[in-house]
Amino acid sequence: MMRSKLLSMVPRTVAATSRQMSTATKLTTVQVDDKTGIATLTMNRPPVNGLNLDLLRDIHQSIEEIEGNKSRGLILTSSNPTIFSAGLDIFEMYKPDKERIRAFWTTLQDVWLALYGSSVPTAAAINGHSPAGGCLLATSCEYRVMLPKYTIGLNETKLGIVAPKWFVSTFESVLPRRLAERALNQGRMFTTEEALQVGLVDEVANSKEEALEKCAQFIGTFAKVNPLARALTKQQLRGAELRQLEDERVKDLEHFIFFVNQPAVQKGLGIYLEGLKKKAK
Repeated sequence: MMRSKLLSMVPRTVAATSRQMSTATKLTTVQVDDKTGIATLTMNRPPVNGLNLDLLRDIHQSIEEIEGNKSRGLILTSSNPTIFSAGLDIFEMYKPDKERIRAFWTTLQDVWLALYGSSVPTAAAINGHSPAGGCLLATSCEYRVMLPKYTIGLNETKLGIVAPKWFVSTFESVLPRRLAERALNQGRMFTTEEALQVGLVDEVANSKEEALEKCAQFIGTFAKVNPLARALTKQQLRGAELRQLEDERVKDLEHFIFFVNQPAVQKGLGIYLEGLKKKAK
């Protein structure tokens, strides 16, 4: 699948207009700037862009549309002014429906394969907090620009959850192994300044508009690079991780289903949800 996408890439002529691409449920929107050829994919599921089955399906569909329209780049961002994505929706995992939980995890796999293996340059304009699954989406992109005073990290261990191998490999593709290992075990959340210092993000911007512009500038650095050669090079660098999940999708799914249904895990998720209810009051 990945190879067929990459081999279909051709240079694209653009005009000085922009257009909105259609989405099924409007949990995501895609705006294409035809002057630059860059598509901005915006997550829009109030209140915190929790990654439930429906949002994941929309993200995957939007990435597929962007790939199919031969856009020259993809910027991922959020319509929420303080949250990029709060991560996986706990309600999908707490007392789960047997069929829906399988569809949920399979679609999450689809999103990661599509984003991490995208044939176009990708960047994340992180305009808010980005824990857990939000961090996964951001680190799946090739470049990250973050606003000040927010946090980012894989904090699954604090919720009693174990990050799968492909979460870990994505984190390790950005951070040195020793630092990634310690942060994963601690469930550490990095401030914007800390994330910049360790290389978890590449730049800091003072506004969402500036973050989007910096992401566009990064994608623009490939303007004189052959798109097919760039995409195939990216595939070589990321191919091992992509193939591993593709080869182990069923095993990964069954492991997740078994794990999430453990009484201790369900109890921990219940306690976490009760804590959220108290905060809401």
